Amino acid sequence: MIDLKDKKIIVTGATGGIGNSIIEKLESFGANILASGTNQEKLDKLKSKFNNLKILRFDISEIDKIEKFIEDASNLLDGKLDCIVNNAGITHDNLAIRMSMNEWKKVIEINLTSTFLLSKFAIKKMLKNKSGKIINITSVVGHTGNLGQANYTASKAGVIAMSKSLALEYAKKNINVNCISPGFIKTAMTDKIDDKFKESIISKIPSAKLGEPEDVANAVIFLASNLSNYINGETIHVNGGMYMA
Repeated sequence: MIDLKDKKIIVTGATGGIGNSIIEKLESFGANILASGTNQEKLDKLKSKFNNLKILRFDISEIDKIEKFIEDASNLLDGKLDCIVNNAGITHDNLAIRMSMNEWKKVIEINLTSTFLLSKFAIKKMLKNKSGKIINITSVVGHTGNLGQANYTASKAGVIAMSKSLALEYAKKNINVNCISPGFIKTAMTDKIDDKFKESIISKIPSAKLGEPEDVANAVIFLASNLSNYINGETIHVNGGMYMA
């Protein structure tokens, strides 16, 4: 049985559709959560929904402040850190020949470099506890590639490879590093997709439907729990069969 009672967990990108669902699911299993994002109003709304939730506004693009963020966040969780869910990320799409260096660098820095630093400083905390779980949210396109997303796909593929390296380095320290790779999930972003294009996407999914944010949250719960203790350096694909590794 899954029991996350009093587990101290940081969730970045908590104010989006997937982030909200992750918070709700972790809360239902008794976790002690700190939610982070860039929108204070949305964080306050989350806080009003879950009384025990801790919130801390932070922009992960501020890479020189990530170490302090992890310190401040863990202090709000009584000085302990059992798990971090690196869910925050951005897209900045363009065809390769039109993609500016700024578009390339910004996506790589936020999605890959910031995730590395969040993981690095979380691991330092977890080494003191002699255990921990790092869960990195990647994307199906990090495995398949995607038109107009050379920067995004490179960043997500980089997170997957990085996670395997971290898993190798710290497995003996009882720290698990795994990824969840969502396919097309119903969010505010997919709601804006043209119906014709959405139908084209769904036609490529064996399940013939978009996923729900809860589908991703369910995988988070599993990886955050003791049921996944012997799983390390792996990626759970949540895509309705769109990509089968």
